[in-house]
Amino acid sequence: MTGIPGRGWSPRTEGLLRRVGWCPGRSVPTATWEAVLSERGSFVAHDAARRFLSEYGGLVTYGWPADTTVTSSAVRFDPLAAAWQDERFVWASREAGASLYPVGTADEGASFLGITEDESLCLVRDRVEPVGSGFDQALDRLVALQSAHSALWKPDAPVVSSPFWRRLDMVETGADAGRRWPEETDRVLRAGGWYPGRSIPTETWESLLLQTGEFEMHDAARRFLAEFGAVSMPYRDVSAPMRWAEFQLDPLLALFDAEIIDDLAEQAGDDSLYPLGMRDRGNQYLAMAADGTVYAGMDSVWVLAPTPDEAVRKLVRPLGDH
Repeated sequence: MTGIPGRGWSPRTEGLLRRVGWCPGRSVPTATWEAVLSERGSFVAHDAARRFLSEYGGLVTYGWPADTTVTSSAVRFDPLAAAWQDERFVWASREAGASLYPVGTADEGASFLGITEDESLCLVRDRVEPVGSGFDQALDRLVALQSAHSALWKPDAPVVSSPFWRRLDMVETGADAGRRWPEETDRVLRAGGWYPGRSIPTETWESLLLQTGEFEMHDAARRFLAEFGAVSMPYRDVSAPMRWAEFQLDPLLALFDAEIIDDLAEQAGDDSLYPLGMRDRGNQYLAMAADGTVYAGMDSVWVLAPTPDEAVRKLVRPLGDH
């Protein structure tokens, strides 16, 4: 591979990017990411962040080079990992001397990636480490760092704890709690990012899943994800007992698993299944049919609930309840 004229990266970097889904002219809308981050902190996207995410957003590398079996240094260009981490990015921006907007994570989530208005990519850990200036140079160096493994990989780097648990202790149920679902369900959902009347754009998810998995979002999934997309209940270490089962309403978790969703749809006898996310620490996919029925499964499929609201109630049902 000789590389694209005018691009400031090596043929190796271009080859790796192509293998994980990049192509010349790639463009995805960033509205969903921007909307969720603006809900969950003082994040304001600048033009450089929009350009970067439009071209590279949604790409995931499970260890570079792509044929390695080592996954601990994975880079994920998904800014939503920084939700409710705005104070950390305020600090990081101060350290960098420039406004940093989140564009993803490295080290399996132990490090954030942020980009400045002048297109400098930085690793945000206990300190801010510049990776490179300009998208091409920054990506080229990121590939080199990750390929070297020891230069980027931090096996002892602590993963940032989820702000969900702090929010759960602080959030109050609304006046309408108990009408649509139990008050406890209402409190968990609010801690996970939901609120009454929530409606976020779904264009980013819709575009990425159409490009990568040829999923066409139907109206039922669009309505559901506008209200509940990016709402989650994180897993807690076994030393801290879980009252509820973990789930993530993030359709991009199925980005590269179209065959699995297609198989579940075939088993369900409904080819309209659209991915909603996962539960049980990634052991079950969640998908919705055009009539609003929600299915769960991995090797086999079953109906979780016949309606979206009932599915939400079941997802947030305390462990042990039947």
